Amino acid sequence: MNKKLLEELKTLNTDVVVVSKKRTSEQIDEVANFGFTTFGENRVQEFLEKYNPKYTWHIIGHLQTNKVKYVVGKVDMIQSLDSIKLAKEIEKQASKQNIIQKVLVEIHISNDETKTGLPVSELESFMEEIKNYPHILVKGFMCVAGLDAGEEKNAQEFDEMKKIFDHYQKENPEIDTLSMGMSQDYKLAIEHGSTMVRIGTAIFVE
Repeated sequence: MNKKLLEELKTLNTDVVVVSKKRTSEQIDEVANFGFTTFGENRVQEFLEKYNPKYTWHIIGHLQTNKVKYVVGKVDMIQSLDSIKLAKEIEKQASKQNIIQKVLVEIHISNDETKTGLPVSELESFMEEIKNYPHILVKGFMCVAGLDAGEEKNAQEFDEMKKIFDHYQKENPEIDTLSMGMSQDYKLAIEHGSTMVRIGTAIFVE
């Protein structure tokens, strides 16, 4: 456990989601003792195995429509909304529970074809369509920068995300979250406007 980093993260003016995939409930409790109680999981099955309602949970990995029913009502935020098909299922399940599910729209900002996310070219029409889903509340946007693109390219990607965020925030005061930056690039992301970082590996370093 990188206790020094946890202390440093407390000083940031940025929300921290601790990525807890492949980590034990005991490790999660240990991090919580430092004051970090929001955890991010990639896989639904793993999330369900360690779900504890005393903590705040985000789904940060690609979410299949057939798994939505297992997370709506348990997670505070789904950070990986990337299609109308997925939005329809979230709306359906949230409507059943009469709740409003907070989401971030995941944008495919890099040239890495292995990454998921909504193409920037489809964002405008997507944001118009999502207005028709009363049980979904878009709080902002999320991205994964190109892992091997280099710092200069990543900075450009983060800047593009910040422009998108600023544009839609002007139209909608509910939008207040720009989730970008992970263990390897969170400092750069914060410099370029991130309001939320997702850090796992750097925290749980042996």
